[in-house]
Amino acid sequence: MAKPRVFVSSTYYDLKHIRASLELFIQSLGFEAILSEKGDIAYSPEIPLDESCFREAAAADIYVLVVGGRYGSEISETHKASTKAAKSFYERYESITKREYASANNKRVPIYILVEKSVYAEYQTYRQNRSNQSVSYVHVDSVNIFNFIDEILSQPFNNPVQTFEKFSDIDGWLREQWAGLFRDLLNRRSEQGQLSTLSNEVRQLGELNTTLKRYMETLLKASKQPGSDQVIQQEDKRLDQARLRRELNKTYLVELLNLLSGSSPDEIVDALMKTSTLEHFLDAVFEKDPLEMKEQVIEDPTLKDAYEDAIKIIGRATLPSKLTKG
Repeated sequence: MAKPRVFVSSTYYDLKHIRASLELFIQSLGFEAILSEKGDIAYSPEIPLDESCFREAAAADIYVLVVGGRYGSEISETHKASTKAAKSFYERYESITKREYASANNKRVPIYILVEKSVYAEYQTYRQNRSNQSVSYVHVDSVNIFNFIDEILSQPFNNPVQTFEKFSDIDGWLREQWAGLFRDLLNRRSEQGQLSTLSNEVRQLGELNTTLKRYMETLLKASKQPGSDQVIQQEDKRLDQARLRRELNKTYLVELLNLLSGSSPDEIVDALMKTSTLEHFLDAVFEKDPLEMKEQVIEDPTLKDAYEDAIKIIGRATLPSKLTKG
């Protein structure tokens, strides 16, 4: 029987005891723990080692991120071009752990984030002193840790964060979270059964409506009344528009922007159908929102694909190859 695969992401040397405890905890639940130091990742000889880690993180069923005081090694694609042996505290770069997180988040893998309490306390200090580089931080080795936490907390969803001092804090929280996840899956299964029954009833009503529509069209054509063909064409066009709107309302693009902008699905669909580029579309959707909200949405790596999918539905031109911010 296939087991849920849980990817554990963190720096190693400062958190190796936590990682070892997490492995035993995950296995005790009957799940499969994926840890790089245990040889659980299948490395490919054609790509750098960290690229294999990113692939495994994206393919996991659950992703657990542990944030401690060390930021970690730089990703291989930028490390090759770097000539410095060590990074300064305020030097910006992307670590392997951060890219693992991004890989899982882009694939919408369920994510659970654990942050050492001392690190989170210093993060609160950093928030009040972002521009003051004279402040000394004793629990972290890089400002990138604080920037990483910033990015996590800015996500609109899939970012539960829990602080910890000892492993028992982690054990109790993950048990509650995963029990809730299992219960949610059971509820969804029950709802899917109810929706299946409802779907059959709706399908039957749809077939009845189609029969009635054909019957009325036949009567109108047989009556030979002036304008009957125009009435039929207008009704066909109205029905086509209604079907199109229903399909667009179900897209990831509309669901995402409805959550982030506060605009209704109908308002988002209206903007989509009245604009010709992603930039103009976002201008219309976020017309009443702060500019930074729009800028944050533009950075979402899934946005362009979602926009293209919606555009294909309405049969318009695809997204321009290069987006310029405005």
